[in-house]
Amino acid sequence: MAEARRSRIFRIAIKVLIVVTIVVAAGLAIAQDQETVELRSEMAATDPGAAEYLAALVAADLVTGNEYEVLVNGDQVFPAMLQAIDAARERVSFETYVYEKGQISSSFTDALERAAKRGVDVRVIVDAVGASQMEDGHVERLRAAGCHVVDFNPSQWYGLEELNYRTHRKILVVDGETGFTGGVGIADFWLGNAQDAQHWRDTHVRMRGPIVRLLEAAFYENFIEGEMTVTPTLSDARRVESAVDQSMLVRSAPAGGATDLKRLYLLSIAMARRSVEITSPYFLTDESSMWAFDDAVRRGVKIRILVESDITDQRVVKYASRQAYEELLAKGIEIHEYSPTMMHGKSVVVDGILSIFGSANFDNRSLELNDELNVAVFSPSLAARFLEDFERDLTVSRRLELESWRRRPRLEQAREHFWSYFGEIF
Repeated sequence: MAEARRSRIFRIAIKVLIVVTIVVAAGLAIAQDQETVELRSEMAATDPGAAEYLAALVAADLVTGNEYEVLVNGDQVFPAMLQAIDAARERVSFETYVYEKGQISSSFTDALERAAKRGVDVRVIVDAVGASQMEDGHVERLRAAGCHVVDFNPSQWYGLEELNYRTHRKILVVDGETGFTGGVGIADFWLGNAQDAQHWRDTHVRMRGPIVRLLEAAFYENFIEGEMTVTPTLSDARRVESAVDQSMLVRSAPAGGATDLKRLYLLSIAMARRSVEITSPYFLTDESSMWAFDDAVRRGVKIRILVESDITDQRVVKYASRQAYEELLAKGIEIHEYSPTMMHGKSVVVDGILSIFGSANFDNRSLELNDELNVAVFSPSLAARFLEDFERDLTVSRRLELESWRRRPRLEQAREHFWSYFGEIF
């Protein structure tokens, strides 16, 4: 009897293992790159026609007359966003991936509810997976106040491929005049000023000008998938007369090949002639990005990469990320791991003139699977602002050295090698 029971349990375990293997294999197949992209640029980032060249190649509208303010960590980000919502007169368009129970979610629900009750048209998108911990009572309050709330892509057990596709965009547009995007979501670990391991380091950007119209248009791309009748409202572009910039907004969505956003990243590296500074958590390379880095190094470009350390919310993703470090370090690329807390900012600066920021990480999930958006700006002053923060972050980061990295424990190497096979779905 006991032997028969053990045999039955064994057979069940084998079936479960087979099912899990099939699910994982299917996920990897869905996420696998369909092509390797090798891109060079005939223009340098500092050339006069570089912005027009890049915009045309990534199918983006090029706009000027925009003003940008870099906001660092929750102490700067959340008050600015909440004040903007409280000042709204006509409409609020808000989209986020994470919306977790806590102090800051209560503040945002209160602000959105107040806006709707005073007659503001409030439209909200939350991702069904990322915002799975959002309190049901908050959704009910928002809808009762008159807010239109979209639960983006609710998961179904039979929809493995659809489950893999999320909106990771962070968008707030108020009255079509003021916009925000970056890496910050709605959760208490974004509060504060990265003062300890429980409070994250991140960056958001407040903007005014024609780029805000494009940001709100990206919001509607997801909002119209909410199974309701939608009449998009966009304000006329209003230039900031004192601004000197050339800007574009680039979206990504699930694709069989390279998305416009992936091309933006690869082309920006290809346009570099002097330097590239990348800040990104979950930094995962593929054949396309490794080719781009190798080609840039051969041109004499100095590349510095700032990533999160062992303080991370996705430990297995960190293992997968580290698999490529030895090859990158061997090319002469600098890698720095931010030490104080989880580093969640996303930015790229090229040759001190081109800045890229937004919701996308430097990984396959952001560049091939998620709905994301980034803003690319040709502006020496904005690039200098991002570089200021980059250099400050390096002072509290650990620079990895090739020889010591090669001597790390064999168990760590084996773990990184194993998880690297899952890099395409991370």
